[in-house]
Amino acid sequence: MERVSFVPPTDHYDNRIESVDEQICQLIKKRKELSDNNPGFPTKQHIEEWAKKYHFYEDFLNSTFSGFLFEELYKPVVEPKGFVGNLPILQSFEKDGNFYSVTFVRQYENASIVHLHVDRVPMDEQEHPYFDLSIRGKDGTHYDCRNQGGGGGMGHETITFLVSPALPRDKETYEFVFTETKAPFQKGNGVAFVI
Repeated sequence: MERVSFVPPTDHYDNRIESVDEQICQLIKKRKELSDNNPGFPTKQHIEEWAKKYHFYEDFLNSTFSGFLFEELYKPVVEPKGFVGNLPILQSFEKDGNFYSVTFVRQYENASIVHLHVDRVPMDEQEHPYFDLSIRGKDGTHYDCRNQGGGGGMGHETITFLVSPALPRDKETYEFVFTETKAPFQKGNGVAFVI
C-alpha cells in the first residue's frame, strides 16, 4: 500500500516564525525522550486549563496531543519486492469457541506478509475488534509489524500484516504475538495469544 505524498496546504511561509517552529520540534523531541516514548494523554482538566490560558480551542489541543500517539504511522512503509515463496506455518489458537490461525507467510526479499484468520462464534454486527502483531525474535531482531487491514464476514475475517525485515525461513527462531484491541492504535484490551 503506497502512501500518498504530502502536499502542503499553502505556498506561504512566514520566515519570522522559523525559529519558533524549530523550538516546537525540539520540545516534541524532549517530550518523547522524557516520557520514554510513552506519552499518554493530558487530562481533560489540563486541556481545559491550557485552552483557556493560551487561547486555543480544546478540540485543537486534543487533536494536537493525539498526534503524538501516532508517530509510528508516519514511518516509511516498506514495499514488498522480490517474491521468494510461501512458508507454511500451520499454527492456531482457540479460546471461547473462537479460532485464530496463521496458515502461511508470504516471503519477499525485504519483507513478509502474515495473514491472521479469525473464525468467531457469531458476533454482534457492531463488534469489529482490531489486532496488533508483534514478533518475538530469539536473535533480538526488531521487526516492524503494520496492520494492513482486512476483511470478511459471517464470523470469518482475515487481517493482513506487513512485516519488515523479512522473517527467517526457520520458524523456530520467532513467535507471532497477536493482541486484540477494541479500536485501532489502542493498548491491547482483549485476547492475546502466541502462535
